[in-house]
Amino acid sequence: MRKVSVISTNNGKVQVMGILNVTPDSFSDGGRFTEEQAVVEQAKKMLAHEVDIIDIGGESTRPFAEPVAEQEELARVIPAIQAVRELSADIPISIDTTKASVAAAALEQGATIINDISALRQDAEMVKVVRACKTPVIIMHMLGTPDKMQVAPAYNNVVAEICAFFQERTSWMQSQGIAQERIILDPGIGFGKTLEHNLAILRHVAAFKQLGFPVLIGHSRKSFFEKLLGTPVEERDCPTAVVSALCTQQGADILRVHDVGQTRAAVRLAEVLSARKITSQ
Repeated sequence: MRKVSVISTNNGKVQVMGILNVTPDSFSDGGRFTEEQAVVEQAKKMLAHEVDIIDIGGESTRPFAEPVAEQEELARVIPAIQAVRELSADIPISIDTTKASVAAAALEQGATIINDISALRQDAEMVKVVRACKTPVIIMHMLGTPDKMQVAPAYNNVVAEICAFFQERTSWMQSQGIAQERIILDPGIGFGKTLEHNLAILRHVAAFKQLGFPVLIGHSRKSFFEKLLGTPVEERDCPTAVVSALCTQQGADILRVHDVGQTRAAVRLAEVLSARKITSQ
């Protein structure tokens, strides 16, 4: 089992996480990367654009998605992890799963981060895997489960309630022997949230940063772009990059996106402008 150092936020640089869905039914790219050669080509493209982390998932978490059996999920993600690891011995690989058995198998094959959208709530065995592996773990806020999360989600104060959720979860995780420096927070754009809830999260990234953990924002190609701009899913990479730049300026640590190249460019511009390091040619 490989080990990877914790996500560093000391240098102020944003890390770009590339999404590699090996599923037939993800909302944006379902079915595109189910064959090994397609996985390899997409991973090569991400690496060429200096991706920091590759996130591999074998179960769609789009609204109203049906659960996937453990063996099917393993059959999807393990070959993908092996293929990416053959391309690069060093690139951090995140396994996007709620199943402890899938996380453990993925770590054995070269994954180095666990990304659990249920925040270790769905599978009681996941905390044991996380405690034993010593790698970073991403926990996400979600109201309900993917099959029901978009059925009239409601909050009194979405930002405050997500912060309270994270305070409870991180305190519990630390009581279970998971060190604070291993935990990364994802407020869960689109996971049991309306358009206004999503916009509130994006406006208050700094509030989540105040909790003392690295913050991941996963806004890529989400449906709120269609509600705001009328853009179909295949035209959302540009607005995704714009939001990435804005999140960079608010202090986001990791941006989880489909198009690594556009996001990398947007992040660099935001970092330069924020630091006022513009030089004339």
